[in-house]
Amino acid sequence: MLDEIDRQLLMLLQADARLPVKNLAERVGLSAPAVAERLRKLQERGVIRAFTVQVEPRALGYTLQALVRIQPLPGQLKAVEKHLQALAELAECDKVTGEDGFIARLHLRSIEHLDFLLEGIAPLAQTHSAIVKSQPVARRLPGF
Repeated sequence: MLDEIDRQLLMLLQADARLPVKNLAERVGLSAPAVAERLRKLQERGVIRAFTVQVEPRALGYTLQALVRIQPLPGQLKAVEKHLQALAELAECDKVTGEDGFIARLHLRSIEHLDFLLEGIAPLAQTHSAIVKSQPVARRLPGF
């Protein structure tokens, strides 16, 4: 279970994973060694998987995002999964229950780019796509 200080550390790191331990310690009211030990324990417990960077897709020329529901054709589940793993434009993908096998988030340069990607998966699956207009709630930690 997480205590309040662990929660504060996670929120601070989620906002900026580059914060030095000294700054984290000042913000939560502990010594730098105490914070370093807490971070080590959070990593050992698997709470913190990685310290990472968030890249802005638009700065790389990916001006559109699409959410694509993917329903593999009979016998094509593994082939679809392999195909998806190879797509450089795929930001994230969930294997889900229900009619769809997968829900994918793609970063795209244009509608034509989406068409090209969907044509590549058409022999393996049916797709339903939606263009993302905005993201009113960004990915965040549960319960925070």
